[in-house]
Amino acid sequence: MAAPETQGAAAGGEEDCEGNHSEAWGVSYEDSKDCILEPLSLPESPGGTTALEGSPSVPCIFCEEHFPMDEQDKLLKHMIIEHKMVIADVKLVADFQRYILYWRKRFTEQPITDFCSVIRINSTAPLEEQDNYFLLCDVLPEDRLLREELQKQRLKEILEQQQQERNDNSFHGICMFCNEEFFGNRSVLLNHMAREHAFNIGLPDNIVNCNDFLCTLQKKLDNLQCLYCEKTFRDKNTLKDHMRKKQHRRINPKNREYDQFYVINYLELGKSWEEVQLEDDRDLLDHPEDDWSDWEERPDSAVCLFCEKQAETIEKLCVHMEDAHEFDLLRIKSELGLNFYQQVKLVNFIRRQIHQCRCYGCHVKFKSKAELRTHMEEAKHTSLLPARKTWDQPEYYFPTYENDTLLCTLSDSESDLTAQEQNGNITVISEDTSKLHALKRSSILNQLLLQEGLKN
Repeated sequence: MAAPETQGAAAGGEEDCEGNHSEAWGVSYEDSKDCILEPLSLPESPGGTTALEGSPSVPCIFCEEHFPMDEQDKLLKHMIIEHKMVIADVKLVADFQRYILYWRKRFTEQPITDFCSVIRINSTAPLEEQDNYFLLCDVLPEDRLLREELQKQRLKEILEQQQQERNDNSFHGICMFCNEEFFGNRSVLLNHMAREHAFNIGLPDNIVNCNDFLCTLQKKLDNLQCLYCEKTFRDKNTLKDHMRKKQHRRINPKNREYDQFYVINYLELGKSWEEVQLEDDRDLLDHPEDDWSDWEERPDSAVCLFCEKQAETIEKLCVHMEDAHEFDLLRIKSELGLNFYQQVKLVNFIRRQIHQCRCYGCHVKFKSKAELRTHMEEAKHTSLLPARKTWDQPEYYFPTYENDTLLCTLSDSESDLTAQEQNGNITVISEDTSKLHALKRSSILNQLLLQEGLKN
């Protein structure tokens, strides 16, 4: 809560804000006592407004009232109503508790007017109805320096925490999508979710307090809440289908709750990741003379259906699958007469079976993809496709992997039709001329000629 017109005021100065209560702070001190600014609750135990025993708390700058750390707004409200004290840009204070303790000590050493701008409200009213409020903001050099020092200290603590997490090999986590367990470094789980489930929350080295981050995401999923649009669904299957079909396997970038888990948000005082990135973009625009002639675009590579092999063209990939896995995709397409959409369903079916470590030839499930691949190659099950009705289903229209480039390289029906025309194998169905007289009378061409004659 800050008054824009006081930002340039010198510390210790006195300003008059002309007008009534609604023009300055909305209500006077007397009226504020009667306002209900938040939901009320009855006290559960005697003792007034004090923090719970053992919980971290923050004292008021002026009195002995204490408030829990997570009830910062109540402390600010208390200081406004009881002590007429306003702190500007509280969200930019890196460590609120240390900030309050510092000024609590300083205010015992010097008068408050030595540090704060004085704002007089309702200055046109009689003297007894006028009131003064005190604004503490970073216009005061001491306050600005304090905020910067707290920011540096917070950044140091965050970087130390991040380094500890990067070197920690005792991490234990469970994938939120397939319930697979991971041990060792946190990057193993994060890379798995990005690679296998297209759920990318950022590079592991850019994340801090990773356990808290994963717990926050898991709690939202347990509450059947989409991580991107944050809508709530009736059951887990509906939520999974929604996130997959809508491509919502990502977090909401506008949700500020996630800012605390990214190091970039601690780098500069008062700047979020969006503002930092915007500055980087402006730097690029300021140097239009940079030469990009040597830029080489990296082509998208398609991944093999059975292993991690990648190829830039479908031809090279088909050769690899035939040589390494005895799976001839082009021959299967030709023998079964598959159009584009049937090819898509077949690829998605095989992807899903391999992802679930299940052999589609004998339906046996294995512990790992390596064991499955060894079994399928030894038993010659890679080319043993199940009946068409098994994989030619609408559910396989949806890709198993959202970034599956192989689906984009499949030939569509139009290109197949063009090839048939060039080979002269296209079938032509002649017009039925058995009722030629009736055909002439009902021809649309006759109707068009008749209409044209009437116009002339």
